[in-house]
This record gives sequence, structure tokens and C-alpha cells, in this order.
Amino acid sequence: MTESTRTATEEPLVLREDKEGIAYLTLNRPNQFNALSEELLESLQNELGRIADDRGVRVVVLAGNGRAFCAGHDLKQMRTQSERDYFQQLFRKCGEVMTAITRLPQPVIARVHGIATAAGCQLVASCDLAIAEEGARFAVSGINVGLFCGTPSIPLSRNVGRKQAMEMLLTGGFISAQEAANEGLINRSVPLDQLDTEVEKLARTICGKSAASIALGKSMYYKQLEMGVDQAYQFAAGAMADNMMFEDVGEGIDAFTEKRPPSWKDR
Repeated sequence: MTESTRTATEEPLVLREDKEGIAYLTLNRPNQFNALSEELLESLQNELGRIADDRGVRVVVLAGNGRAFCAGHDLKQMRTQSERDYFQQLFRKCGEVMTAITRLPQPVIARVHGIATAAGCQLVASCDLAIAEEGARFAVSGINVGLFCGTPSIPLSRNVGRKQAMEMLLTGGFISAQEAANEGLINRSVPLDQLDTEVEKLARTICGKSAASIALGKSMYYKQLEMGVDQAYQFAAGAMADNMMFEDVGEGIDAFTEKRPPSWKDR
């Protein structure tokens, strides 16, 4: 069943709630630990596309309904297929969703509880920021069923060190939330009863900044990661020069020198 054929009486695969500039997206397959079926990937990509053009959204929070954040690809759905082209298209679609997160003008915060495994761990690594509850666990566990997590290795290896990434990929073993924080996969872990408060606090802090400068900065940050140092400096210098032309920068500097809160033009 594709997203277009779902009936009005069925629960959406991705729930969305907007609150004061924050779009909360919740993966909604709780009985399947929010496994990334074809339909869920499509639904998530559609929501991200809508948010990209929504100037009212300043920050996105990505969460999972039920007992887990995301258990990766839907293995049962995958076992109904046998054609290589199908799997290539599936993994390509998943990569497009992950790339859409990094290309979104707004920062995306992963709110992680329970487990984040395989493509679910990939989802965490693809988000700009991540906060997890202390009991959360992370793994790229495809190797346990004979499948090396090739696509999850891409954002994973851009978040954690090579040795740690390879150990996770080769063993399929779990790491704790504290280990994930130590390795750079997430920003920090907090007690479960503080998770929502901590996520909202981070989101509200970002909401208080210039939206135009955040969008430019996020785009610049990911592009320069793929460049050599000399090229990256040239690119970043141009981006900062562009940023200096923003009305918000003049307002920010004036507010700083006048010892008052800034009044951003692009909010």
C-alpha cells in the first residue's frame, strides 16, 4: 500500500504537530518499532518536503511512537521481494530521505528513546542534533542477519571515529546512550523524564536565533565537510560574506552594542 492509497480512517505513518515554530514529526508504526517500510519512508519524505517550504517552522523534532525510536528497515516487507532492482530502489529512497534531512533549511533534532538500530541508527546520525534518554541503545545490526549496513555506515562514519564505526558495523553490537554521546553519535543523554524538556529547551534556543543565518549556516556546514581544507575556507569565507549582507546581522550587532535583545527580521 502506498501513501496515496491509505484511507482517511487509518492512522498517518508520520504524525505532525506544530507548536510555536517547532514541527514535531513522530514515526507512527509503534507495533513494528517504527520500522522504515516503503510507505513510512515516503510519508517522512513528503513531510520533510512540506516543512522545507514552511517559513513558520524554525526547528524540527523527530521522534518515534511506542517503545522505540526506530528499528531500521522493515525486514518482513523486504523478505517479500527478491529482485535486486527493488532493493537498490529501496536503499536509494532511504538515502534520499536521509539527505533531505541534511538539506532541510531548519535544524532537525532526533529525540531518541528505546532502540535505534540499523537504518534507525542511520536516521539518528543523519539528524543535525540528537538527544537520547539514558536507557536508549544504538546499533548498526544488519551484519547479524548477514547484511552489512552499507548505507547506514555513511552518516555513522561522519559522526563517530573510524574504529568505533567499524566495530559497530562488523559486530552489530549495541552501544549505550552514554557511549553514543562519548563517540559523538548524539549530543547527550538525559533521564527519560527529562527528555522532552531537554529537547524543547534546545529547540527553543535555536528558535531564538536568526532563521536566515541558521539556514545559510547549516547548508554551508554540510557542504564544507566534503571539501579539502583550502577549498572549505574559500567557500566558508564567501558564505560568511553573504551572511554579513543579511539585515539580521546588522540588527544583531546593533543589539549587542546597545545591550538589548535582537529583533530578528526573518523569524
